[in-house]
Amino acid sequence: MKEVILIKDGELSLKGLNRSVFEDKMISTIKRRLKEHGAFSVTKSQSTVYVEPQGDSFDFSAALDSLSRIFGIAAYTRAGVCEKDMNTILIEAPNYLENILNNVKTFKVEAKRADKKFPFTSPEISAELGGKLLENFPHLRVDVHTPDIVITVEIREKGAYIRGEQYKGAGGLPTGTAGKAAVLISGGIDSPVAAYLMAKRGITLSAIHFASPPYTSIRAEEKVKTLLKKVARYSGTIKLCLVPFTEIQEEISKNCPEDYFTLIMRRMMMRISARIAKENGCFSLITGESLGQVASQTLPAIAATDEVSELPVLRPLIGMDKDEIVIISKKIDTFGTSILPYEDCCTVFTPRHPHTRPKKGQCEAAEKNLDIEPLIDRAISGIEYLYIE
Repeated sequence: MKEVILIKDGELSLKGLNRSVFEDKMISTIKRRLKEHGAFSVTKSQSTVYVEPQGDSFDFSAALDSLSRIFGIAAYTRAGVCEKDMNTILIEAPNYLENILNNVKTFKVEAKRADKKFPFTSPEISAELGGKLLENFPHLRVDVHTPDIVITVEIREKGAYIRGEQYKGAGGLPTGTAGKAAVLISGGIDSPVAAYLMAKRGITLSAIHFASPPYTSIRAEEKVKTLLKKVARYSGTIKLCLVPFTEIQEEISKNCPEDYFTLIMRRMMMRISARIAKENGCFSLITGESLGQVASQTLPAIAATDEVSELPVLRPLIGMDKDEIVIISKKIDTFGTSILPYEDCCTVFTPRHPHTRPKKGQCEAAEKNLDIEPLIDRAISGIEYLYIE
């Protein structure tokens, strides 16, 4: 029996006249991601995307795994395809579903008749196939309320599609449908999760990492690359900008009040990141800040850093607690890497008693001895660019 993958696009159905733009972007991503797993045709019909293997050289399981990380896909399932004939369905369905049904105790059958020319109604299809499955699998019983599995038969234009379990997709919007933004990426738990969540809303990601050798090691930099590779499994290729930050941190340490070190460092990061982001066609910055989590993430501190950015700053974690963030980090497989003990530049010059509630004008006064623009220019001139896939 020929097997295909059926994809539902969920939220995209709400896009009205623009729906085809989002669907076409999602289909383009599907085609690109599946190339490494063999030859597949990808077509769209009746609110469903069909993925069909071509020839004999393909990895079906790997294709399903790739589809699970494509934004825009609400649900997907493998399905057997046969002729739109009731007798054929009753012969083919038990064979196709054998492995699934041998491992459950209860089931129900649902039928969807998109082709209204088919001579059986949906209730009739369900009753006929349900009876046949009970005949072939005597250990089963019907449970219409809480079955172990729902068997679905869809009568469509090209044939009858028989499927069992449906898998939840990554959801969200297809990558690239919401413009570009640059995420300030550290080696911690939060910023990779922030990057993932904004990519889920259709953002094409760039990333900016501040390195401070010799205070930070090459292992900290490799840690960031590993984190971005895990995010890129969902978002696609990420352009990484490695910014040398040692001179700036040393100048802050020499010329600014200690309790303002963190705030001034964050303000310099915002200035530099906004410049880099604009030069790379980004419309906003993304950070992993969560309100009140650390000293630099109070409302006054956030306002003090935002006032020097030339771009809006998106903070998808702002209302989350740490447990919620950790759950997502484990889901996307970044948690284990994030907790490796390699310090980033944010932890190197941490003041003993950081200022948490600066008033307007206090940060400007604290950084008055810094030669800000030349420092920024030298940092930007030393950027290293990498592409993470």
